[in-house]
Amino acid sequence: MKLLALETANEQCSVSLIDDTQELYFQLDERPKAQTQTILPLTEQALLQTKTQLADLTAIAFSRGPGSFSGVRINAAVAQALAWSQDLPVIPVSSLQALAQAAYRLTGLQQVSAVLDARMQEVYIANFSLDEQGIMQAMDDEKLLNYEQAAAYCKFTAIGSGSELIKPSQIDSAEASSATIMATAQDIAIIARVYAAQQKWVGAEQALPVYLRDDAWKKIPEQGKAN
Repeated sequence: MKLLALETANEQCSVSLIDDTQELYFQLDERPKAQTQTILPLTEQALLQTKTQLADLTAIAFSRGPGSFSGVRINAAVAQALAWSQDLPVIPVSSLQALAQAAYRLTGLQQVSAVLDARMQEVYIANFSLDEQGIMQAMDDEKLLNYEQAAAYCKFTAIGSGSELIKPSQIDSAEASSATIMATAQDIAIIARVYAAQQKWVGAEQALPVYLRDDAWKKIPEQGKAN
């Protein structure tokens, strides 16, 4: 099994290529909003460096959102195009789940509330707990909530870019550091490896972004993210 994982949902870009047991390639470009310029070159580099053809892949995994509107859209479009070219299945992974997985990978936390800044005084949030396979699984629905609502919805240690926003009066050094945790393609790949073994994937036509904010396209100028 070989899986290509793509992450552009959080205004950075990373690509990972893994097999059944190990990571074969990983590269992260932390330049903000450079996903359009870097996602395809990094993907090509991953294939070349590992001597892999697209047709050799078992599936393509991608962060399907919620997150940066432009980043989520880019990720879904690239995953869909690559999958269509070789009739490959895709594994959409929640960016909140990937964030929770990153928290476990980096800190060992087994229960977290993943919180992403959604702008406009709102956050994306969901609560996660580690399962027996080492994967952070959602305990409830992903929500788009204002700060007060999110604080009430938060069950565990809040991590991610929105964590400071929902509990600003309780920030200590440990909580502040949790705000810097970000998911990468490594976390997408870890989750996708388990799902691929169970054949939990969909066709390329279902490589769709999840915004949670249905009219997100109308609000891009307000978020300072106009393309």
